[in-house]
Amino acid sequence: MIIDAYNTTQDVRGRSDYLTGVRPGQPAPPYTPFDAGRILGRMDAAGVDKAMVCSLAQRIENDFLASLVQAHPDRLFGFGQVMPQDDDAEDQIRRFVDAGLVGLKLHPSMHGYHVADHGLLDPVFAVCAELGIPVLINALDDAFCAPLAIEEIAKDHPTVTTIIAHMGAVWNVPEAILVAERRENVYLETSATLMADVKRAYARLGAEKILMGSEWPGSDFDLERMKIAKAVPDEADRALIEGGNMARIMGWA
Repeated sequence: MIIDAYNTTQDVRGRSDYLTGVRPGQPAPPYTPFDAGRILGRMDAAGVDKAMVCSLAQRIENDFLASLVQAHPDRLFGFGQVMPQDDDAEDQIRRFVDAGLVGLKLHPSMHGYHVADHGLLDPVFAVCAELGIPVLINALDDAFCAPLAIEEIAKDHPTVTTIIAHMGAVWNVPEAILVAERRENVYLETSATLMADVKRAYARLGAEKILMGSEWPGSDFDLERMKIAKAVPDEADRALIEGGNMARIMGWA
C-alpha cells in the first residue's frame, strides 16, 4: 500500500493571501466548499492508496478534517491541530480523536511558541502517549522548531512517535538526521526536501526511519514518488518509505 504521510486540505481560505493566491488588495474569492475529488484524483494519478490530511495552520479546522476523513475512510486519514497555549489544548486533542482523527500536527513557528517549551508541550505529548497517536511537527529552517529542540521534547516522551516534517529542510537536515539516528521514536518526512537530502538520510539511517510525504497541493504525489524512486533504488526499501513505515506507525501492519 502506498501511503503519503503529509498533505494539507483547507476548507475556509478567508483573507489570507497565502491561501487565496490573490495579490494584496484584491478581494478574496467567494467561499466554495473543499472538493475532495481534487486530492483523490491526484492520488489516483500517482498510485497513492491512502494519504494523511491536515490543516495548513492559518486556520485550525479539525471539524472539517473529521468530516473529510469520515467521507473517505479508505483513502484519507487526518491529523488535527491545537495551539498548546490554549488552556483546553489537551481536551481539544481528545475531542478530535473521538471524532476520528488519528494524529496531531504542531506548527510552532506559525502559532508562536518554541518546541522545547516543556510547560506547553509536555501535557500535549502526555495526552498523545495516552491516546497512542503520533505527532508531526512542521520544521522548516526555523529556530522555533529546530531538530535539536524537537529532540528535547521527544526524548522525554519515548512512546510518542514524533515526525519531523520536511526533514528540517533546508539547513537543518543534518540535525534532523542526527536526531532520528539517536531517538528510536523520531522519524523524518520528505516533503519539500532535496533529493540529495533524502539520499543522505537513507545512507545514514536506512529506510526504516523515513516517511514519504508530498504536502499536496504545494507539491504533488507523482513528483514525490519520482523523487523517492531516484533517491532509493532498492524496491523493498522504497516500499517501506512509501507506506510500510507509516502503516506500522499507525498500527495498520
